[in-house]
Amino acid sequence: MKILSLAASAAVLTAAAAGAAQAQTPAAQDAFMGRLNALCGQRFEGRVVTTDPADAGFANQRLLMQVRDCSAQEVRIPFWVGPDRSRTWVVTRTQTGLRLKHDHRHDDGSPHVLHWYGGDTASAGTAERQEFPVDAESIALFNANDASVSTTNVWAMEVRPGQTFAYELRRANRRFRVEFDLTKPVAD
Repeated sequence: MKILSLAASAAVLTAAAAGAAQAQTPAAQDAFMGRLNALCGQRFEGRVVTTDPADAGFANQRLLMQVRDCSAQEVRIPFWVGPDRSRTWVVTRTQTGLRLKHDHRHDDGSPHVLHWYGGDTASAGTAERQEFPVDAESIALFNANDASVSTTNVWAMEVRPGQTFAYELRRANRRFRVEFDLTKPVAD
């Protein structure tokens, strides 16, 4: 009986260890978060590098991002379009990977109707690039707010140390990409 109990205990411990291993963030995602954290406290100017006419409003503005509120679990990146400071990208660790959410707020700090949308990584990605397909919560938000065109969104972020940080949005018939020059931190 003791042998059976020991075997059952070993099986439970093995299954628990396997579950814990699956819950760990892959090394590429650890490296990606490390790259974001290495930028903490810095601001960078960017430019739209795609040519979709829908991007004209952004392309004609000063684009600025600041990496701040950094930890091993979360990094917040405010993204300013001209005087509009309503957007913050939030990258968070989950048990299975990374999550990107968009924190959109009005000038008074209240949440925008399209607030806290985004998605989780579906693969390990690379130390340089992570992709975030739209999640079910965001699809419901988009459908409820006449933004169903966004229900197939895939966002991506790239960090090439000493070169560029990129933010990208893709879906059918749409690609938006902003690249920030990491060689020239800006003071304001």
